[in-house]
Amino acid sequence: MKKYFITTLVAITVLSTVTTSCSDEFVDPTPAYSIDSENYFNSKADYDNALIGAYDLLQSSYVNVLLGEIASDNTLAGGESPTDVIGFQQIDDMIHTPTNSNLRDIWNWMFAGVQRANYILEFQNKTDFTGKTQLIAEARFLRAYYQFELVKWFGGIPMKGDARFKIGDETTVPRSTTAEVYASIEADLTFAAANLSPIAAQKGRATKGAAQALLGKAYLYQNKFAQAATTLQAVINSGSYSLVTDYNSMFEMAGENGVESVFEVQYTDIEGAGFGCLQCSEGNVAVGFSGVRNYTGPIFSSGFSFNIPTKESADAFPAGDKRKDVAILDIAAFAAANAGVSYGKGNEDTGYFNRKYLPRKRSAAAAGDLNLTNPNNYRSIRYADVLLMAAEAYNRGAIDDGKAREYLNQVRRRAFGDNNHDVAVSGAALTDLIYAERRLELFGEGHRFFDLVRTGKAVGTIPGFKANKNELFPLPIEEIQFANGNWAQNPGY
Repeated sequence: MKKYFITTLVAITVLSTVTTSCSDEFVDPTPAYSIDSENYFNSKADYDNALIGAYDLLQSSYVNVLLGEIASDNTLAGGESPTDVIGFQQIDDMIHTPTNSNLRDIWNWMFAGVQRANYILEFQNKTDFTGKTQLIAEARFLRAYYQFELVKWFGGIPMKGDARFKIGDETTVPRSTTAEVYASIEADLTFAAANLSPIAAQKGRATKGAAQALLGKAYLYQNKFAQAATTLQAVINSGSYSLVTDYNSMFEMAGENGVESVFEVQYTDIEGAGFGCLQCSEGNVAVGFSGVRNYTGPIFSSGFSFNIPTKESADAFPAGDKRKDVAILDIAAFAAANAGVSYGKGNEDTGYFNRKYLPRKRSAAAAGDLNLTNPNNYRSIRYADVLLMAAEAYNRGAIDDGKAREYLNQVRRRAFGDNNHDVAVSGAALTDLIYAERRLELFGEGHRFFDLVRTGKAVGTIPGFKANKNELFPLPIEEIQFANGNWAQNPGY
């Protein structure tokens, strides 16, 4: 992680014997070492090191963000050619299958996160020390975070309570229902919200506000509007967060972990990785993947030209909306305005790039592959998102359209720099405006596909999207094979 949170991986069982639900990349039936409860978790330092391991898997969620945009109507897969990272191309075209290696990565890496959190929780009662409740609350927040990612992508998943999966469990532990997974998430985040400090001990660690915001989001995804409104209102009432005045500043390095950030995934360019182990990178891999191909010039660095905004999504920003130039880089216009700029074109070129997460010029101390170790933090939950989620909950729950308009208009006033674009409608018309605002405010941040699915807007909006199939992604074929008939595949696959 970044300098704010220790980067070292810990050589403990959780790092070698990760979930047996995953592919061979994470399963070793004869690990080189095995440290069990008899000689670990004997001190606060042991628990702290295990917690670092649980946080570390957040960095691999870069692919969730990339594909959350590519799977939607916001962006195209791009890349060098139509076969460059074929899994991305298939998801973009909604022709993905259970053999998609990129979907397998999401399953593997998020389950590894669950497994690392469960390693702590399995032995939470072994040793007492000052601050233990806070640490357990962080572990439960992380488990909820990883499970929320899994349930968004795959629906119901196998769960084993506060225990790690072991070899053989895949044939006996059932796949839980979506409702059961959400119940686990709600329980973890309720505990975390009650026991985490409002102020993080170190930047990048979970807080009370982060737990409340994620809990409110989990409620919203289940259409539990009253609970979502109450929970998100608590975040708003806390006074811990506010909208930054300059929307652009939030996505630059100086704006990381600012007053609008409820939770960020920390990245650094000091420790690198290669294509053989992308999840090993301490940098944000999605950034390099989204960069302009063969770019030379000021501000930015070169990249692989994936995640290309469509012309339709660029045109969705109305005149006067200051967010467009922050969200989308028009490379031809930029080159015309800046001397010495040159660039290449890749597959599905539209001339647009996801500017929020383009690679910036790196420091002299940067390590590793230029395109794999960018230090741009991912703003996982922003206060603007909290306001828009609260607006949606108040409106769709028929609770208070006045509050819904108030929170929507706060976001719009920053976007346009005036009050002239405030909305005054109610009911279904207000709902549509909230949906539209989420697309513009959160463009390029990985939420669009799931917003369309959970609101029933994906059919007819996402090209190739099929009802009663593409709402979920398939479990990797390896998991179905390992489970030997114990886990059913998602419908349509």
